[in-house]
Amino acid sequence: MTGTTGTTGAAGNTGTGGTSGPHDRAAHDSRSFAASGRPRARGLGIPFTGTPGPCNAVTDVPGVEVGYVTLVHGSGALAVGEGPVRTGVTAIHPRGRADGRPVAAGVHALNGNGEMTGLSWLEETGSLGTPVTITNTHAIGAAHRGTIDWIVRERPEQARAWLLPVAAETWDGYLNDINGDHVRPAHTVAALDAARPGPVAEGCVGGGTGMNCYGFKGGSGTASRQVGYGRDTFTVGAFVQANFGARRELVVAGVPVGRELADDNPMETTDWFAPPGAGSVIVVVATDAPLLPGQCKALARRVPLGLARTGTSGSHFSGDIFLAFSTANAGALASSFPEGELGDDEFDTLRFVPWGRMDPFYEAVVESVEEAVVNALVAADTTVGRDGHRSPALPIDRLRALLSECPG
Repeated sequence: MTGTTGTTGAAGNTGTGGTSGPHDRAAHDSRSFAASGRPRARGLGIPFTGTPGPCNAVTDVPGVEVGYVTLVHGSGALAVGEGPVRTGVTAIHPRGRADGRPVAAGVHALNGNGEMTGLSWLEETGSLGTPVTITNTHAIGAAHRGTIDWIVRERPEQARAWLLPVAAETWDGYLNDINGDHVRPAHTVAALDAARPGPVAEGCVGGGTGMNCYGFKGGSGTASRQVGYGRDTFTVGAFVQANFGARRELVVAGVPVGRELADDNPMETTDWFAPPGAGSVIVVVATDAPLLPGQCKALARRVPLGLARTGTSGSHFSGDIFLAFSTANAGALASSFPEGELGDDEFDTLRFVPWGRMDPFYEAVVESVEEAVVNALVAADTTVGRDGHRSPALPIDRLRALLSECPG
């Protein structure tokens, strides 16, 4: 693998390439095809339920922006501090780089063998006031520090008080020199600067660069769903950093394909020490539907149902942590120091979907998470990292053949 260091916004797609068919008529449909013309999962004809947004991405939620820094260089034997390097940083701005107002938020951990910082304060207030970053396990400090550096530069008034950034991780030590301290705070700043709306790169990019999923190359993936609500249409989007699952578990569109794709599985057939299914998954769910913090937490609790559609049973060695936020009710849920005398009408007001009307939003979470995982698998390329460790790409032609044998 040749050495590269990439900084990309949402539409950038460093680290991906590969199989593409004669889909010229639909090549510009970003719901089904990447900017390169390469098909996403939907473009391969894989059936999914629900209606995606224009980009079939978390950025379909107005204001949400995604940026990446991808670090790839070196090959051969591991030399801690030198490489090989297969890692990066992903940055998500809930309201975009220019709008630092907090959003309602909630979290849920299926299994706590992982880390997402800032959760104590988020649980206390139901409010998320910083960007979200995702990287590798041993770089979470750099992501945390880099987010502070970015806020100090871009939002000095916010930085006058305390900052408790949300930084999350999954473990890429099979491919990456994870102990080598290659992700620096400046890389996090660059990812935050690179964030853009629109189509989102998937696969071997950003924090997902060195990740594996179901014994195949995994990484970054996203999808969205539109939810009709009376006269309104809201969007639910999911972003996943997929680094979980044993090969035998993999299910695509209801078909247990992993058992039929058991060959070429070096993570399980070599002397690699981690058991099948070890890894982690971080999922960020966004919506513009007006929700209470507790309702955001309820969305986060539905993420495992979407993951389960892809086959996982949730390994003890997989840290599975999920964050959901709502961009509605702008200006509410701030936790800034009070200024001046208390006014007679100093109250926050929240508009929210009645609890009894939440089911369509739960369904949208499950559907978008399922598709986001498959998008991450479809987009990722075979990667060789430290000590010659190889993570094979999902064999697209064999997958399509297996799905065609089980129509409907």
